[in-house]
Amino acid sequence: MTDTTEASPEPSQAEPRPVSGGRLFGMSLYWLAAQLHWGALLVAVMPRQVAEIHPERHGLILGRLIAVGAIVALVLPPIVGALSDRCTHRWGRRRPYMVGGTAINLVGLAVLFGAGYLRNLPLYLLGYVIVQFGSNVATAAYSGAIPDLVPHPQRGVASGWMAAMTQTGTILGALGSGILVERGDVGLAYLAVAVVLTLLLIPTAAAMRERPLERTDRPQVSKLSLGSFLRGFWIDPRKHPDFAWVWLTRFLFTAGMWMVQPFLQYYLRDVIGSSRPAEDAGRLVGLALVGATGTGLLGGIISDRVGRKRVVYVANGLMALVSLGFMAARTMPAVYVTAVLYGLAFGAYYSVDWALGCDVLPNKDDAGKDMGVWHISMVLPQSLAPQVSGMLLEAGGAFAVAGSAIPHYASRGYLYLFAVAAVLLALSAILVRNVRGVR
Repeated sequence: MTDTTEASPEPSQAEPRPVSGGRLFGMSLYWLAAQLHWGALLVAVMPRQVAEIHPERHGLILGRLIAVGAIVALVLPPIVGALSDRCTHRWGRRRPYMVGGTAINLVGLAVLFGAGYLRNLPLYLLGYVIVQFGSNVATAAYSGAIPDLVPHPQRGVASGWMAAMTQTGTILGALGSGILVERGDVGLAYLAVAVVLTLLLIPTAAAMRERPLERTDRPQVSKLSLGSFLRGFWIDPRKHPDFAWVWLTRFLFTAGMWMVQPFLQYYLRDVIGSSRPAEDAGRLVGLALVGATGTGLLGGIISDRVGRKRVVYVANGLMALVSLGFMAARTMPAVYVTAVLYGLAFGAYYSVDWALGCDVLPNKDDAGKDMGVWHISMVLPQSLAPQVSGMLLEAGGAFAVAGSAIPHYASRGYLYLFAVAAVLLALSAILVRNVRGVR
C-alpha cells in the first residue's frame, strides 16, 4: 500500500466528530423496530403458531425451526458487513442495505402469516428463513453505524441508547403481540410489526448522515477478491486475543439466554399453570426489560468511567443466580419479581456489550465485516441452544391435558433448561477477565 502519512486521513481512519444526543437517539430508533419485530415473533407469535401447526413435539419443532433460521443469521452478517464496508452508493455504506433488507423482511412476514393461517409447516419454515434473511441484511449493515459515526468517548453512551431501544422494542413487541395473540388477532400483530419496521427506518436513516464512500477510496480500504474475502472472516485469536475472548463470552451469554427465551410461553403454561401464556409471557418479558431499560442507559455511562469488565462481572453473575430462581417460583407474582431482577442484570450487561465489541475490533477500516464476525457470537447460539432445549424438554417427558390437543412438558425438563442456562451465564462472567486491553 502507498504511504499516505502526509495525506489527510481517510474517512474510515479519522476519529468521527462528536454526535449530539438527539442524533444518537435518532440513530438508535431502528434497534427498537428490529427488536419489537423479534420480541413479537419469538415470545408470542411463533410459539403459539408452531404449537397449533404441529401439536406433537412442538417444543422440539420450535427449537429446530429457530435453529434453521439462525443458520441464515450466522452466515449472512459477515458477508453483508464486508460488502457494506465497500459500498459506494450515494446513500452511504450502510443505509442501502438497511432499506433493501427491510423490504425483504416485510415479504417474509407476509409469507409467515399466510403459512400460519394455512397450518403449513414447510411454508412456515420458508417464511421464517426469508424473515431472517431480510432482517440480517438490514441489521448487519446497521451494526457498523456506531464504529463508523460515533467517536470512542461516546460509544458507551451510544451502546446504552442501543440497549434501551432494544429493550423497549422487545417489551412493546412481546407485550403487545401477546395480548393480540390471546385475543386471536395474529394478523394484527404481524401488521403492527410491519408498520413499525417501516416507519422507524426513516428517522434512523436520516440521523445517520453517512458520507458516501468515494470509489477512489475503495482500494485504500482493501481490495475485495474471493480469497481475501473468505480469509477475512477468520480473525486469528493469537493475534487478537481480546476480540476472541469477547466473542467467546458473548457466545456463552447468548446461549444462556436462548436456552430459555423461546420457551417462556411453554414454561408459564406447564410449570406455572397460566391460562393465557402468550399474554403472560409478554408481561414477563416486559417487566424484565423495564428494569433492563434503566440499567441499560446507566450501565453504559458507568462503564465509560469504571470500565466494561466490572459491569460484566456483576451483571452476568447475578443473571446466573437469578436463572435458578425461576424454577423455585410457583406463582405468577414470584415469577414477575424474579424477572425484574433478571432484567436489571441483563440491562447492565447489554449496555456495555456493544461498546466492548467496538473497543476490541481488529481493524477499524473493516468495521462492518469485523462486527459481522462478532455478530456470529450472538447468532450461532441461537442455532444451537434451542435445539438442545427442545431435546431436554422431550427428555423431561410430556403429558396430556384434558381439554387440550397440545401436550404439556414436565417440570423436570424446564429444570434442565434453567440449570444449563445458569452455568453458561456464570462462565460468561468468569472468562471476561481474560480480556486484557479493556478495563
